[in-house]
Amino acid sequence: MDTIVNDLATKQCKPCEGGMPPLSPAEVAILKDQLDGWEFSDKLIAKTYNFNNYYQTMAFVNAIAWISHREDHHPDILVGYNKCHVEYTTHAINGLSENDFICAAKIDTLFKI
Repeated sequence: MDTIVNDLATKQCKPCEGGMPPLSPAEVAILKDQLDGWEFSDKLIAKTYNFNNYYQTMAFVNAIAWISHREDHHPDILVGYNKCHVEYTTHAINGLSENDFICAAKIDTLFKI
């Protein structure tokens, strides 16, 4: 799985505008299987990361912000003292795109550091 995730993590997000269809359930299943611990629900993928303290949590959130800025693809994030819940969806198409999975893979790679 690490080789596949690293492959997704090396890709760059492509600008996504309305008018293109979201990924099909079969495409979502294939890409989700390449991630570690992400859950699919309705039109989004989500994962909760756990930490030892608030400082580690906030450092991770700031790193996500940096990745999001570079990829121009931004998640919804819910932050607690020692956890961070991340959700990705592509609002422009009202569903999931490959960009969501690319960013999820990049965040998983970051978490392993």
